[in-house]
Amino acid sequence: MDNKTEGIGMGFNETQTMAINFTKMAKKKMGDKVKDFCILDVYDDANNRAFSVEFTAYDYFPIRLNYERGRFGCCILYGERTVALSNSQQWWEEADFDVFFKELERELKLRIPDKFLKAHRWR
Repeated sequence: MDNKTEGIGMGFNETQTMAINFTKMAKKKMGDKVKDFCILDVYDDANNRAFSVEFTAYDYFPIRLNYERGRFGCCILYGERTVALSNSQQWWEEADFDVFFKELERELKLRIPDKFLKAHRWR
């Protein structure tokens, strides 16, 4: 998927398109394990792009992906607090999103009880 062009021409700026493409990738890579996507805090300036995407993972955790000036990462939301999720993919333009989503799933599954994952056929 081309993060730079897909969606442009439909009235979205480049940063909005990046956020939309992330949601499409997440749905494609993680399927029914993710839902309720919400794009927020989009800032589109050629020298300072930023956005966040919030979604639910495994019907268990609210997650936020934050992107700012080429760097990105995910965290679990706990009210005013967050818990950062480790991932080797940190720079958008260099990221291997197959690796990113595999590592994200691994980090999330470590924090969810096996009984819950088994009940939903995710383990």
